[in-house]
Amino acid sequence: MSAKKKSVKNKPSTVKNDKDDLLMQNFISLQKVLTNLAVRVDSLTNQTAKLLSLFEISAKSFAQKQGSSINRDDKEFLEKLDRLIEQNKLIAKGITLMESKPKTNMQEEIVKKTDFKPRPFPPRI
Repeated sequence: MSAKKKSVKNKPSTVKNDKDDLLMQNFISLQKVLTNLAVRVDSLTNQTAKLLSLFEISAKSFAQKQGSSINRDDKEFLEKLDRLIEQNKLIAKGITLMESKPKTNMQEEIVKKTDFKPRPFPPRI
């Protein structure tokens, strides 16, 4: 005699309990991940603030060490840059003047060229 296996059917209440348990576990793990993320973001914010303060301190000390002492090479370089800026300003003014003035002259020349009428071909021999 073989023993018959009874098929155990999941009752709707146990399926619902399993789903609820899975949802609870997922929710708890999500909360753990979010908490860990919040802690790491807070740590990153603190480290960024410390880095920023370090940059500020180093910039202040650099400015104090440099002061207004500009060496000769830097002074020559700055003078050359100033001259170059002035030259660029003059060139820009000249280009704008050139751009605005010839428009009227060019338009007159175009009109004169369109007045040109071609001569007929000479007769064939």
